[in-house]
Amino acid sequence: MSKLRLRQSETALSFSSDCRAPGASATVAGASRETELAPPRHRPTSAPAHWGSGGPRCLDVMAASRLPPATLTLKQFVRRQQVLLLYRRILQAIRQVPNDSDRKYLKDWAREEFKRNKSATEEDTIRMMITQGNMQLKELEKTLALARS
Repeated sequence: MSKLRLRQSETALSFSSDCRAPGASATVAGASRETELAPPRHRPTSAPAHWGSGGPRCLDVMAASRLPPATLTLKQFVRRQQVLLLYRRILQAIRQVPNDSDRKYLKDWAREEFKRNKSATEEDTIRMMITQGNMQLKELEKTLALARS
């Protein structure tokens, strides 16, 4: 059974040869260390016809390419959930606005603010925006409570 050679480095992984070639390898530019990886033990003996003639040694390379390009860390996942919860709570509060034109204005405002800041990636910036959003939500809820009484 053949082994797949993989070089590890800080840079992105690029495959140096077509997976149809015997002894296919994956290399990295400026590699600092080389590691040999044994193929998985439970492999089909042949690949389906629509995968080409690469055979079973292509399966490892093909499986790796199906991973999502960017996976969230736990901290990013939690922040994303906080942002989504804030957005939902803002929209729920806006639904309680009695005037239709004000409701539409506030809904458009909230949507545009979240869209405008969608590309923010710095942890401190996102945390600050969540805090500001929560303060604006509290202000909206206070205003609505005053309007009802």
